[in-house]
Amino acid sequence: VQLQASGGGLVQTGGSLRLTCAASGNTFSGRTMGWFRQPPGKERELVAAVKSGGSTYFADSVKGRFTISRDSAKNMLYLQMVSLRPEDTAVYFCASGFPITSSMARPEAYSTWGQGTLVTVSS
Repeated sequence: VQLQASGGGLVQTGGSLRLTCAASGNTFSGRTMGWFRQPPGKERELVAAVKSGGSTYFADSVKGRFTISRDSAKNMLYLQMVSLRPEDTAVYFCASGFPITSSMARPEAYSTWGQGTLVTVSS
């Protein structure tokens, strides 16, 4: 397993969760790391991404509520989520790759994927 996501669970509206992605092999260093999510019956969408140099990108729907960070010493990626809403319910995936800026939000721009972790926000 090269990317392994964890930390999902059931939380009430307004609650918080922290997702973790452990990277192994050559799936972290120098790569853009991203969190995507796939709500039930919908397409996979970018939540947030962080380049190897630290630049971050967020979907408009999560700006101000989610924070993405990476720890290069530990090969770990994090997604801190606060003020969760029912519409945040989805399977969350971590991914890595070398997307160009204009392709940052495209799942096909990432070559390595974790297995997903389910986040359920109850109303």
